[in-house]
Amino acid sequence: MEIPSNELVIIDVGTRLRQLRSERNKSMRALARDSGLSTNALSMIERGRTSPSVSTLHKIAEALEVPITAFFRLEPTRQDIVFRPAGMRSCIKFPKGTWEGLGGEQFTDRLEPFMLTLESSGSSGSYGMLHTGSEFVLCMEGKIEYEVEDHKYILNPGDSLIFAAQLRHRWRNAGEVIARVVIVLAGFEHGERPGEFHVSSGKKGEG
Repeated sequence: MEIPSNELVIIDVGTRLRQLRSERNKSMRALARDSGLSTNALSMIERGRTSPSVSTLHKIAEALEVPITAFFRLEPTRQDIVFRPAGMRSCIKFPKGTWEGLGGEQFTDRLEPFMLTLESSGSSGSYGMLHTGSEFVLCMEGKIEYEVEDHKYILNPGDSLIFAAQLRHRWRNAGEVIARVVIVLAGFEHGERPGEFHVSSGKKGEG
């Protein structure tokens, strides 16, 4: 999201780590193996006994295949009307892709639209994601594959998809050219930031 380091606010990292690990059915031992950290160190973080460094957070984020922003919260002023000029979108760059916020970060209601731009083979990672609410997808350019549970959908320009977001899902650029897709998340639980799970850390970028 290209937030200056002095504007990043760390919240309860231990609770957040436990939540992310649980959502991915990942044991402490498996996370230790994939991150290169000890189970004791991870346990201390989860129990709030120690504060992880940025480099440690990067290792954990890569192992969980989430952006490091999943451990941070930016608390903007919420507004009933949000105008977002094209050149002022919040942006997260990740391997083979870019996430651009379309104003949901500041909107008062539970609605989060964003745009993904993906290079060929860019993906959300090998783990599926799930969250509350509903998800709407509109392919603008290129070709994107959405996998929802055991079903795969190929979206070409103009094609759309709607599904209940508690179904495990993931996406990838299924073509040879850059793809752009608008995703709208709605009706999720208060305090949840489902958009964060739609950005791969890139460790295992091909899903």
